[in-house]
Formats: sequence, structure tokens, C-alpha cells
Amino acid sequence: MPIRLTGLYRYPIKSSQGQRLQQSEVLSSGLPFDRTWMIAQPNGKLVTGREFPKLVLLSAEPSDDGLTLNAPGMPSLFVATSLFSQLHPASVWESEFTARHGASNADAWLSAYLGEQVVLLWAGFELNRHSSTDVPIAFVDGHPLLLIGEASLGDLSERVGRSLSMQRFRPNLIVRGGAAFAEDGWKKIRIGEVIFNFIKPCERCVFTTIDPETGEKSSDQEPLRTLVKYRRTAAGVLFGQNINVEKGGIISEGMAVEVLE
Repeated sequence: MPIRLTGLYRYPIKSSQGQRLQQSEVLSSGLPFDRTWMIAQPNGKLVTGREFPKLVLLSAEPSDDGLTLNAPGMPSLFVATSLFSQLHPASVWESEFTARHGASNADAWLSAYLGEQVVLLWAGFELNRHSSTDVPIAFVDGHPLLLIGEASLGDLSERVGRSLSMQRFRPNLIVRGGAAFAEDGWKKIRIGEVIFNFIKPCERCVFTTIDPETGEKSSDQEPLRTLVKYRRTAAGVLFGQNINVEKGGIISEGMAVEVLE
């Protein structure tokens, strides 16, 4: 069965609602506007849906000059990029770097939504953070892009006993075709003119238990509880593949995926 790209997503604010794209440019840093903003404690430490599950209901629409925020019970807010005029320390897990801050209207809006004082940070036009493979990145966990096969999700859903949304796992690229977890064995693929290299599997956590439709954690700890039973390794509980961009270009939903290695 031919393999095709069936989903293309970006998440403008880390932990926010995903945006489905029909087409996108692919840069060495990943998809434009993917995890380009993040919510943090005032000291710059990352805040995620793990602590605030309702973040998955936050919608962020990026544009060339800013970002429009929407969330349940909140008025729409436009945040101009020009407001981010101050350098600010930032940290994503063990990675410490410098981001940009200054949009006090966004800080107040997000603090009201979450019920705790937070700030909105922007990666800036020039990324000064790098992955372990020395690729420029914004606020992703560690690598530019995440790919998951539909068959892998289907296998997990069958084991859990109910249909699961792919958005629980927040991939950028979704592919159809091939066996469940076929992507675990891939090293290099081509979609159109774009070439991707596979770096490492993605370690999963409690974030997967948050329902992207309701913003609530599952009472039975699924699907993480089932993943632990058959996807646990010395490297963690694995689902999906982190990938780098060897050659950039434009990709669109429906394009063929060629496994090169």
C-alpha cells in the first residue's frame, strides 16, 4: 500500500491547540510558526498542558505581524510581534537560552485564563537555541518535527478499546500506509522535494492523557497506561519519531511518502 502524508499540523504556542495545514514550507527548524511562542513562569521556566490541561483549548492564529489568541470564556486578543522588545531567559526542560518578552497584554490575558501569573515568550526571528544535532529550533522539546503513522494510532486504539484522537500525541506529520509502527524502522524519507532524517523515537508522558476536545485528563490514565505495557523501553515509553530536515521545500497533504532508508 502506498504511503501518503494525510495530516500536517503546527502548534503556534507550545501546548496550544493544533492547526491543520493543507500545505506548508519546511525549514531546517521545522514548520513556520510551530511552537514559536511558549507560556512560561515569570522566571522563564516552561509551562505546559501537563500542569494546565486547558491549554490544549487555547487557539493561536499567527500572522506576519503577530498572533491572535482565543480561548473558552475569553475575549479575542491580538498580540503584535513588535511588543516583544525585551530579552528574557527561557528554559525548556534542561535547555536554557534567551527568548523575547514584552507583550504585557498577552501576559495579563493568559494569566487570567490559567488563574496563575504567567508570561508569553517569543522565539524571535533569529533562533538562538539548537537541538542536540545542532539544528536551530524554537520551543519544541528537542527536535524540529514529529511524525506518526495512522496504523500505529489504530493499533493503540484497538488495545485501549476506544478510538483515540491523534491530537493527543501532537504530531506535525501524519502518514497513512504500511504496518503499525513501520516508522520505527525508517531512517530517511522524501515527501515531494523535502528530505527528512529520523533522529530518535519520541518519549511519551502524561500529556497523552489529556483529551484535546475537552481539556480534561482521562480518569483511567489512558492511553499512557496501555502504552507502558507494550511500548516501554530503556529510553522511555515511545510513540512517534522525531525527525530533522535534510532538504527543505514545500509539502502538501496527499503527497506520496518515499522511504529512502
